[in-house]
Amino acid sequence: MNVNTSIQAPSSVIMVRPHFFAVNPETFDNAYQAKTPSTENDALLAYDELTKAAETLTAHGVTVHMFEGDNPKTPDCVFPNNWFSTHAGGHVAVYPMKAPNRRLERRPDIIDILKSDYRVQDILDYSGLEHDGLYLEGTGAMVLDHVDRIAYAAKSDRTSPIALERFCTHFNYEPMAFSAADAQGRAVYHTNVLMCIATDFAIISGAMIQNPERRLEVLARLSQGGREIIDLSENQIAHFAGNAIELQGENGRILALSETALNALTKGQKAIISKSATLVPLKIPTIELSGGSVRCTIAGIHLAARNPKASL
Repeated sequence: MNVNTSIQAPSSVIMVRPHFFAVNPETFDNAYQAKTPSTENDALLAYDELTKAAETLTAHGVTVHMFEGDNPKTPDCVFPNNWFSTHAGGHVAVYPMKAPNRRLERRPDIIDILKSDYRVQDILDYSGLEHDGLYLEGTGAMVLDHVDRIAYAAKSDRTSPIALERFCTHFNYEPMAFSAADAQGRAVYHTNVLMCIATDFAIISGAMIQNPERRLEVLARLSQGGREIIDLSENQIAHFAGNAIELQGENGRILALSETALNALTKGQKAIISKSATLVPLKIPTIELSGGSVRCTIAGIHLAARNPKASL
């Protein structure tokens, strides 16, 4: 097991425990989202699932800053990675969101914790682009290669090329946009459903990238630093096998993913991952009804801690 730290794998994260979880009617354009109404029991189950997921990550040595999602108007608050991201050097980005009720998820208390416990130099707020109908839903819309400074982005109405270009200019990333769709021709709504970039491997469904030449370019860039490519089928994507995140644990890197995702991976794919990261499955089937999985529930902190053991 490789215990070396990696800029790709944060050791601290933000999570939001939902009190009023429900399948969001304002995001039904998400093909992976259940189309049946949620029940009060779903809210209780989601609360419990997120609590246990955070406990599992903590047990592996990941610092979890837990916040309570107690606003009944924010059914998707469990997915904080869409409205902000953090970056080495003390930079924070705040993003424009498509669904009006998702804009309510932006919270000054989360930004305040980042400022108090970590070294924040500046905050770039792109949320004003919402007035122009331009959206860039954080590390859902972009999957960031923090090592090679590339922002991979599947084109959709949640990923404005204008907003993507602004982010990449400000944060010094190279944009790599592409069109991706399922067999029915439906655009992939968030890039982090399609792919995951870790230190020594990348998980992606190359077949869902529509242009063959662009597909080869994306795969070549992902592998240029020596990463091993784990190619997923569309069925594995539908089971959230691409919606994972590498984190730094106490005893080495881990790959946090859902039990649904783990069960969709082949023995060979698990073996490749296990060479450099411990597979850590989290049981969140109710939360997955909203069309997002483990990656969406975790906002990684790529900032230097004021206190190396900063935690809530």
